[in-house]
Amino acid sequence: MSVFFINHEAEFEELGGGIKRKVMAWSDDLMAVYVCFELDAVGAPHAHEAHDQIAYVAKGRFLVEVDGKVQHLQAGDAFIATKGAEHGVVALEAGSVLIDTFSPMRKDFVAI
Repeated sequence: MSVFFINHEAEFEELGGGIKRKVMAWSDDLMAVYVCFELDAVGAPHAHEAHDQIAYVAKGRFLVEVDGKVQHLQAGDAFIATKGAEHGVVALEAGSVLIDTFSPMRKDFVAI
C-alpha cells in the first residue's frame, strides 16, 4: 500500500447490486474506503461485531437506517454505526458516494 491514494489510478472492486469500492488507505487501527452506488442500490442491513464504522456522504443522497432510526442524508452528512449496530443504506441518486471509515481496519477488504 502506498501512503497516497490517487483515485483515478485505483481500480474499483465490483461488489454487485450496483455497488463498487476502492480501498483508499489503512493502518492496523483505521481504514478508509470509497464506495460508489448506482440509483436504488442497497447496502443491505448488517452489523459489525469487531468494527466501528463512520460513513461520510461525499456525493449524492442516501436513505440510511441505523439501529431502527431512519434518516435521509446528503453530501456533507455522515452517520456512525458502532460495534453491533445494525445499519444499511439505499442510494437515492446514481453515482452517490460514501467514504466509509472503519476501526480497526477490515482485513477482509485487502489481501495482506
